Amino acid sequence: MRILTALFIVSLFTLVSCKDNPKEIPQKVNKLTAEASSPPSKQVPIMNKYLKDLDTDYCMGLFEPKSHDAFVLIPKHYADREGLYLHKETLSAFVKMFDAAQKDGLALQIRSATRNFNYQRGIWERKWTGASILSDGTNVAKDIKSPVVKALKILEYSSMPGTSRHHWGTDIDLNAFNNSYFEKGEGKRIYDWLLKHASDFGFCQPYTPKGPNRPNGYNEEKWHWTYLPLSKDITTFAERHLRNEMISNFKGSETAVEIDVVGKYVLGIHQGCR
Repeated sequence: MRILTALFIVSLFTLVSCKDNPKEIPQKVNKLTAEASSPPSKQVPIMNKYLKDLDTDYCMGLFEPKSHDAFVLIPKHYADREGLYLHKETLSAFVKMFDAAQKDGLALQIRSATRNFNYQRGIWERKWTGASILSDGTNVAKDIKSPVVKALKILEYSSMPGTSRHHWGTDIDLNAFNNSYFEKGEGKRIYDWLLKHASDFGFCQPYTPKGPNRPNGYNEEKWHWTYLPLSKDITTFAERHLRNEMISNFKGSETAVEIDVVGKYVLGIHQGCR
């Protein structure tokens, strides 16, 4: 009887030990780690009826706007030249804002709109190679040796291909490409009007002055405005799915990871535009 009792106790202990076997814990952890480190999914978690095609290719500008069903050619009346495209919803909202500003005696003009990956690569590589000189006179190819420092200098105002908000069809540059224009005369009247009224039409200035509330990202751009009803969801998508390692296929792209271009630039915007 004592032998049977002893055998029962040993069997019970073994059963409990197997059930709580710590060797199974690393297996569960490893599975979770593998899922977390797997490539970002292109599945769309954003429920926005105007962004039904949202995926990493869209986010990175890997498409042709003129062939995309969601994009439309901007009438020359609203832009400084022909051939510019925007998402249909962005253009519709801009037209309403344009008309309201016009009633107040102000003329809004789109200077830049959608730029896909290849277009942005052209801008970036011309600056990287010195074919284009920066606005402050810097020739990064001649004046700067470190690739990271070169990239950071260009990133003061220009995005790496694959990371620009201009890929999305939601962002526009208005009237001039320098802050000084918006600090006096007609430019100041336009900027003051935008600060007061742009939000009524869904627009927000993503690149405000850098400081404690926006320590990272591009320098202030008073000309750059984003259509929030679309761009806030794409920003959320980028935060969830876009990775520094995905930024490639252009000169200097090897610096993206060290700089953390996604965290500091794609997401380095005014919190009111999130």
